[in-house]
Order: sequence, then structure tokens, then C-alpha cells
Amino acid sequence: MIPELSARELAERLRGPNPPLLVDVREPHEWAYSRIPGAQLRPMGQIMTWMRDLDPAAEIVLQCHTGVRSYQVAAYLQAHGFKNVYNLRGGIDAWSLEVDPGVPRY
Repeated sequence: MIPELSARELAERLRGPNPPLLVDVREPHEWAYSRIPGAQLRPMGQIMTWMRDLDPAAEIVLQCHTGVRSYQVAAYLQAHGFKNVYNLRGGIDAWSLEVDPGVPRY
């Protein structure tokens, strides 16, 4: 089971003293259209390349468009020893609706 955060919960954590690493697993063309400030683009299809650059003990929140791809990536990372991964429930779409309406929806 992958723990999930709501967009509002993520916003609170990002404002805190030790914000999590926010990883956006969408494609570059999606990233070019809209993004959550502070997120790092690491496309799902390249996970074998970038996952070795992450600290398995770090708090990591994964996000995509609606939360489906990021949930899959979170499960994959968890299966490979990452202890503190979360999925952004509803993805960037929820972020736009609940936190920042300035982030374009698609």
C-alpha cells in the first residue's frame, strides 16, 4: 500500500522546514505546459536511469497528471527499498483545483 497525500497536505509539507523531494514523473511536453513549483522532472519511462540518484531514505512525493502513473512509480520505488515514498492523490490536476489555480489544467 502506497501512502497518499492530498494536494493541501503536500502544500503544507512543502512550506515546512524539511520539505520532501517532489518528483514529477510526467513527460517533458506535460512539464512544459504546467508544473508544481519546486518539482523535479523525472519521466516514468526513464526510472531505471534516475532512481539510483535518489536517497532511498529521503521523503519523496511522486506526482503526475492524475495520480495513476505516480502511484505506479511509488510502488516500484517502494519495492526497491525506498522507505518514505508518497503519491500525490489526484496529481497536478488536484493541485490546480485545491492549491494553485494558476497552474494550468489539461
